[in-house]
Amino acid sequence: MNMYIEQASQHIRLQEGPQVIEQLLLECYLNPGISTKELARKTLLPTPVAAAIKRELIKAGALVQERGVRCTTDGLASIEREWGYRGLNHSLYHDLLDESKWIESLKDTLAILEELLSLRPSVDVQIDQSKCTPETSLRRAILCLKQHALIGKQILCVGDDDLVSVSIGLLLQRLFPDGGHTVTHVDVLDIDERFITYIGTIAKERGLPIRCHRLDLREPLPENLHGQYDCFFTDPPYTLQEMGLFVSRGMQALMRERGLPIFLSFAHKSPEFMLAMQREFVRMGLTVSANFPQFNAYEGAEMIANRSQMFILRTTDQSKPEYPEAFTDALYTGEVKQTLRTYRCKQCSRDVYVGINGEFATIEQLKNEGCTGCSHDSFDMVAKKRVSPERNDKRDYTAD
Repeated sequence: MNMYIEQASQHIRLQEGPQVIEQLLLECYLNPGISTKELARKTLLPTPVAAAIKRELIKAGALVQERGVRCTTDGLASIEREWGYRGLNHSLYHDLLDESKWIESLKDTLAILEELLSLRPSVDVQIDQSKCTPETSLRRAILCLKQHALIGKQILCVGDDDLVSVSIGLLLQRLFPDGGHTVTHVDVLDIDERFITYIGTIAKERGLPIRCHRLDLREPLPENLHGQYDCFFTDPPYTLQEMGLFVSRGMQALMRERGLPIFLSFAHKSPEFMLAMQREFVRMGLTVSANFPQFNAYEGAEMIANRSQMFILRTTDQSKPEYPEAFTDALYTGEVKQTLRTYRCKQCSRDVYVGINGEFATIEQLKNEGCTGCSHDSFDMVAKKRVSPERNDKRDYTAD
């Protein structure tokens, strides 16, 4: 943690965590002469709280009140040294914050992405892959920048058939045209060896700060990846189980701090499904910081009308993964649709059947309606059987 952030954190306790102090300091660096009122607006804080943080950073020697608020010489040097902002193209940075300017500003980068994404491996429908457009991949990287979660950060992509890691790497090269930026790193977790190889090849050829790890997310996250990252991206297949699993794996990898962002892409779903999904967020101790409908565009994804939404979730003191251990439930869409699963209520131990010919069609429906015995909404999956495609009834099982 930056010494100025640490010093200010000791004297002012914020429910938002140290991330908001960092954001306020960066706003002063990027917008010298900014007013206290504008700082409050940028950080979504009450003006008195923003003023209190400003005062602590002034006492620490990071800021000075001079025709607005600006960084001291030492404050500037600390930000550029520790977070890697030295050499930043400030003009491009500000253009990227304007939704109407970024495509024109990055048209050369977008052309490179269009070529790279056109050559990526074909989708594997058995693991619910789909291809987002080059523009969407780059928009995700810019969203990360807007959230102060890109420069100088350790970023994780939980699954990356959309090559967000590559978009981040190319964006960094444009933001730091003279090179030399070595603080930001991106790691990729994916089960598909084809994408691991392809992304690794691009990273090596173009000098991008990307490392790839092949991992079946149903297995526990390796200990060496725990608590290492400032944020993560994920675009999981669109079942409740997969969302919970992918987010859980990413949460294990995050540092143990409040206010860290999670960039979750997910299909637009029915109110019933969205209610169950938000129950999962609450269960995992996450808040919804922002939601952008139709943020993501996909090639040929007619089932979701070629669009999905982007959530920005944030961690809290109560954040914990829903699935910290090995995952044994039905996962991918095809598997979920062809199984009958037995869930046991955590409160009264009643068994409930979900799936083909079950009491509930989906786990979302079960969690929304609650246990048939006690109305509790938390369950363990205790058995799973694949239904034979020839006979669709409870008497004809093949063990999974």
